[in-house]
Amino acid sequence: MPHSRRYRSSERSSRGSYHERYRSRKHKRRRTRSRSSSSERDRRHRREDSYHVRSRSSYDDHSADRRAYDRRYCDSYRRNDYSRERGDAYYEPEYRHSYEYRRGTGSYRSCKSSRRKHRRRRRRSRSFSRSSSQRSRQSSRRAKSVEDDDEGHLIYRVGDWLQERYEIISTLGEGTFGRVVQCMDHRRGGARVALKIIKNVEKYKEAARLEINVLEKINEKDPENTNLCVRMFDWFDYHGHMCISFELLGLSTFDFLKDNNYLPYPIHQVRHMAFQVCQAVKFLHDNKLTHTDLKPENILFVNSDYELSYNLEKKRDERSVKSTAIRVVDFGSATFDHEHHSTIVSTRHYRAPEVILELGWSQPCDVWSIGCIIFEYYVGFTLFQTHDNREHLAMMERILGPIPSRMVRKTRKQKYFYHGRLDWDENTSAGRYVRENCKPLRRYLTSEAEDHHRLFDLIESMLEYEPSKRVTLAEALKHPFFDMLGMEPSTKMWDSSRDISR
Repeated sequence: MPHSRRYRSSERSSRGSYHERYRSRKHKRRRTRSRSSSSERDRRHRREDSYHVRSRSSYDDHSADRRAYDRRYCDSYRRNDYSRERGDAYYEPEYRHSYEYRRGTGSYRSCKSSRRKHRRRRRRSRSFSRSSSQRSRQSSRRAKSVEDDDEGHLIYRVGDWLQERYEIISTLGEGTFGRVVQCMDHRRGGARVALKIIKNVEKYKEAARLEINVLEKINEKDPENTNLCVRMFDWFDYHGHMCISFELLGLSTFDFLKDNNYLPYPIHQVRHMAFQVCQAVKFLHDNKLTHTDLKPENILFVNSDYELSYNLEKKRDERSVKSTAIRVVDFGSATFDHEHHSTIVSTRHYRAPEVILELGWSQPCDVWSIGCIIFEYYVGFTLFQTHDNREHLAMMERILGPIPSRMVRKTRKQKYFYHGRLDWDENTSAGRYVRENCKPLRRYLTSEAEDHHRLFDLIESMLEYEPSKRVTLAEALKHPFFDMLGMEPSTKMWDSSRDISR
């Protein structure tokens, strides 16, 4: 699978000249706006939506005994604490009066005539240069395509160019923030990159600016990209859409798991992936950053090529990823220690108890998320499969034991407790669901081998209720579970200096 070649971001100098050219062509672009009919625009929207939208099944469509294994009911449960408001559509007027007419220095008819003369002179001057005429037509064609749908997504087609540089090849994914596309970067010899195109909605644009700030800090602190965080090459503003160019990676660890029928990763692969995640997030913590949204979707394989084998017992093909080298991505919610800390962070399934109880959070909330992720790699499904705070706390108590009384006394969320204990009725349908689908943590072991017990010892230390007692990532990297990391021949260690375009 081809990957983009690594380069340091060196486009700051060219960005100024781009904006100068953009300003000089501003009025021309407005005159060349697309005047396609609304019906054609609707057809374009429907075609784009049908290509990008992935259906998800509802939580209530599954029986209780299946829910623990069907770990993604609906996108709204994955991001139930984030606003999903529809953004205002962004359209420029299809026609703007000329500068002369707005000044009121002459009649509309005379201004119209002068514009015609100006256009004729411009056409005559362009006819002497074939190449300049071609560039003008290309620029006009690109200007016509700058249009957004009702949700603020940029409308584009395969083959479109952005910033006279990035040629769109395919769509890689879509989120509430916008879309990610694979592009050919013609200023880097046609190298493939992933381009994140943010919706033209102010709150998402502001989040993108914050993410760019974090990514620039990461590039500054880790210029050789040895700490396994995704590398940003460049960023720019394209007609109200913040765009960020990244190295091109493979599937996320969740998408690979899903495509493999939720077959768990082998323990030696879990070991290597867990070590890399700990290393990457420790680098963030050392630089006074908290990721706040760690989950399998935000951990990507550098290359997700796999070997295929057939399972006779289950009569199905099973995939095994060839290389477990990973990168941590999505720093849109990353928060510096000195910045404002939102009350609620993290996707539901990986949210720490101190966040749910609104006791304040810092770097240890990332450690809790990593513990949930490692468990998911090992068993193939989510540890806390829920969408409700009270039920989430009940699952924690069922799996990890009672919530410490100090946390109960300190929380403002007393509505979840009664006389110092969780207010939870095990005889309700929700109570039966938790009892049937959750069990003490060690009962999820698939083997009694010492290696498996070491893994669960590490997970237990990461899922400690009290943030002050939770293991740090510096301590986790020294855990005995990782002692065998360099001794396993099947483990393919990463090489941070290699050229990922090969």
